[in-house]
Amino acid sequence: MMTATSPSKLSTPVVAAMIVCLGGIGAAVAQATPDKENGRYALSPVADGVIRLDTRTGAVSTCTNTGTGWACYLLPDERAALDAEIGRLQADNEKLKAELAAREPTVTGKIDEPMPKTDSLKKAEPKVVEGERKIEIPLPSDRDMDRVMSFLEQAWRRLVEMANRMQKDVTGKISGKI
Repeated sequence: MMTATSPSKLSTPVVAAMIVCLGGIGAAVAQATPDKENGRYALSPVADGVIRLDTRTGAVSTCTNTGTGWACYLLPDERAALDAEIGRLQADNEKLKAELAAREPTVTGKIDEPMPKTDSLKKAEPKVVEGERKIEIPLPSDRDMDRVMSFLEQAWRRLVEMANRMQKDVTGKISGKI
């Protein structure tokens, strides 16, 4: 059974041991629950050191032990660069919209609905007339005929020019031999 002793009767080494034990327990409790005020950085271990996240700014750094001490280097923030580029493009877009709105409308009779998508060079499908089984083939347009005539005229001119050059070459060779 233990007897109560007065504090003056406790030896100095016993008091020192109790203080050390209580201090160690207090430090363990402090580490288990991080201080909200001083817990600015979150650390995660990696192969070469730790990754440090600043919980207030969102900045990420890599920290390594370089033999002379620990050094932390800020990682480039790609998100900030992307946000800056998006902001620049939005400002350019707004500026161009303002310039476009300031101009007088040059197109008259503009409609809001889109034009139907058709291919002007695509030929229409032959239609079968019901009941008679006749196929109707669409004739070429005047534009198509003009294009064909222009091509044929150019081809004919080139053929005539080539024949004239050949005739000059042949007559020059024949007269040169005489």
